[in-house]
Amino acid sequence: MIRPLVFLLAASASVAVFIVLYLFFVRTHDGQLVDQLAYDGAEFGRRSVAPFAQQLLDALPTVSGVIGVVLTIVVALVRRNWLGLLIAFGAAGAAAATTQLLKYVILSRPDFGVEGYAGNSFPSGHTTVAAASALAVFLVSSPRSRPTVAAWGTAFTVLAGVSTLANQWHRPSDVVAALLVVAFWGCAGGLALSLFGRQAAGAAPRRTGVVRWWIAVPFLLVSLVAFLITFQSASTANDSPNTVIAYVGGATAIIASGFTLALLATRTFSRLP
Repeated sequence: MIRPLVFLLAASASVAVFIVLYLFFVRTHDGQLVDQLAYDGAEFGRRSVAPFAQQLLDALPTVSGVIGVVLTIVVALVRRNWLGLLIAFGAAGAAAATTQLLKYVILSRPDFGVEGYAGNSFPSGHTTVAAASALAVFLVSSPRSRPTVAAWGTAFTVLAGVSTLANQWHRPSDVVAALLVVAFWGCAGGLALSLFGRQAAGAAPRRTGVVRWWIAVPFLLVSLVAFLITFQSASTANDSPNTVIAYVGGATAIIASGFTLALLATRTFSRLP
């Protein structure tokens, strides 16, 4: 049986990273500027994928919600996993509610004179809906199928997150923050399953999975290099910073974050029968 402490530590790490993102990208001038440059560079994305992105974003809340609910119920019925069904719906609903509460009630965005949308958009509601739907299916799935569910769910969520940026609905930090909100409630769901779920005697940790480190690492490196270039341009008051580089950095950061969290989730839940 996995120790509940693992889920508590993972949830705490999600909160800590979320706070760091908020304090830098929302509460500092340079952070806002870097984020805004990526947002401005998404004009390149609008020219390349705007029609598809617009259709995806318009349908995302309804489609992902319906698909997530249906798949979660079907898997729970097949496995007779009633506790998992309750926990999955609770975690997904709590994630969606938390995002709305954080964005519109708790968090604020100070005005540092950075040109762009002045209101707070941190974290992204669209991304939260997509990720929460994938989380619900993940929580009711069997240990053997969880890696596959994580891979497909992450691919869908990352596509939604990048489309949100490409269509200039959200800044990159908004999307990554939404992933962390869902990660937190995923840890809460795992904690509940570890405490109240039925444990199989002698269950061995499962280390196999579809999501690998090598998937996330190249995107992580590209996003890091792009961030350093963009931050340098922003901090030196460059009159013509490269917004396309900032946009590429933001998009790759979203992809890297999504698959890194998916990998950590499959490794953490592999010990949970």
